Amino acid sequence: MNKLNLDDKKIAQARKYARNVAEDTQNFIDRHTTVAIERSVCRLLGIDGVDSVGVPLPNVVVEHLVESGLIGVGAAIPLGAAMEKWSLSPQEVAEKIGEGELDLSEIKLEKANKISEKIQKLAETAVNQIKSNRNRRTELLAKYGDKETPLLYVIVASGNIYEDVTQAVAAAKQGADVIAVIRSTGQSLLDYVPHGATTEGFGGTYATRENFRIMRAALDEVGEKLGRYIRLCNYASGLCMPEIAVLGALERLDIMLNDAFYGILFRDINPERTLIDQSFSRQINGFAGIIINTGEDNYLTTADAIEEAHTVLTSQFLNEQFALMAGLPEEQMGLGHAFEIDPSVTNGFLYELAQAQMAREIFPKAPLKYMPPTKFMTGDIFRGMVQNALFNMVTVTTGQRIHLLGMLTEAIHTPFMSDRALSIDNAEYIFNTMKDFGDEIIFRENGKIYSRAHKVLDEACELLAEIEQNKLFATLEKGIFAGVKRKRDGGKGREGVFEKSADYFNPFPNLLNKS
Repeated sequence: MNKLNLDDKKIAQARKYARNVAEDTQNFIDRHTTVAIERSVCRLLGIDGVDSVGVPLPNVVVEHLVESGLIGVGAAIPLGAAMEKWSLSPQEVAEKIGEGELDLSEIKLEKANKISEKIQKLAETAVNQIKSNRNRRTELLAKYGDKETPLLYVIVASGNIYEDVTQAVAAAKQGADVIAVIRSTGQSLLDYVPHGATTEGFGGTYATRENFRIMRAALDEVGEKLGRYIRLCNYASGLCMPEIAVLGALERLDIMLNDAFYGILFRDINPERTLIDQSFSRQINGFAGIIINTGEDNYLTTADAIEEAHTVLTSQFLNEQFALMAGLPEEQMGLGHAFEIDPSVTNGFLYELAQAQMAREIFPKAPLKYMPPTKFMTGDIFRGMVQNALFNMVTVTTGQRIHLLGMLTEAIHTPFMSDRALSIDNAEYIFNTMKDFGDEIIFRENGKIYSRAHKVLDEACELLAEIEQNKLFATLEKGIFAGVKRKRDGGKGREGVFEKSADYFNPFPNLLNKS
């Protein structure tokens, strides 16, 4: 793996800077909760469905806690108190709150030990269900065997979950290993999770528990026929990041896009809110065996891939440390990057190869997520096929794990099933004919690839030192990543952040860490 002879001491120093930044931020995170985290607790305790006007019951409960001034203690204790007083289930408590028949502020939060024991049993049931899903995935991968070569990742985005199923099954039959269901435009900005199966969406399909269940069942069915395990991917990001992570864990998703930086930079979500949400969501993902995907590839859609390559590596270092602090192992960190250098750049392919090889050597255990060319796709499908072929060559040469297929019709339209088939054929041909190419080559010391990787690492280490000194929130305000500036108190969702009281209780972090 060590073909670039990168400086181990410099890599260790970069990790130390990143760890210090993450720990400083975590001190703030640990003192706060959010409405999304408490809705996640409600869902894990069994609350689901909507009230008479279609508002999700987890939202009903948490909004009631906010209005009653109880949000600081979290959802678990008030729910437990209501269960104890009236012998109700959490679902029944939620329904009665929705009907205006129950006011949690009228309950004295006494008998804390007895209440916490009742909640603890419900929490253990949810954790055991997630553990069962993880075991089921392990069993299926053992039964069918897992793929050694890069996983072929394709998207479906019709807006209709049933049409998505048709396209996903077709893609699996064509050779896809991962099906990513793209969310409807703007869902990341909704502060609630839609309920039930959905058939209308713009640019994608709503992420709901029922949609997850429908797609999981379809992929299991086609996977059994094909003798392969087909992974399912969706988005645990946005204002409902931890809630959707919970739903993904309960319905056995395998990969979830999960990155606070992406939400801050590209969806203008409040930095405090989403970093707090990210911590709990990654605890869930880590326990569930779900691989997270991070969004560094998006930086290069707004910033130059040559000049700003070090910001991608910097963000990868930070994402790694935040994930480790949440208990998510390296083997589940699909750190992102992308093949986005302008094709007119002389030796651009060498720079792309350098960046990918560098990432692989610095993060050897991570199932890196490599994204295809999009920024400089012009609609010329023949040139597009060549660009994607070069991208495929870098992937197989450097051992990227999660390979989002480039589409020859990028910049023209949402891919047809035939477009996906052509892209899969392209990747499979290159992955086969170049299977051991990476093992056969070395990089010339002080050559272009070697020098480029060292330069990017140097710049990333310098930037991490600056971030350690200036702190993360101030760095985000300066526009260091993707050229986008975000204020600490700005963006969407800040009103959903609350300081924990001395009596705050959430049973899940300890359960997830112990199990």
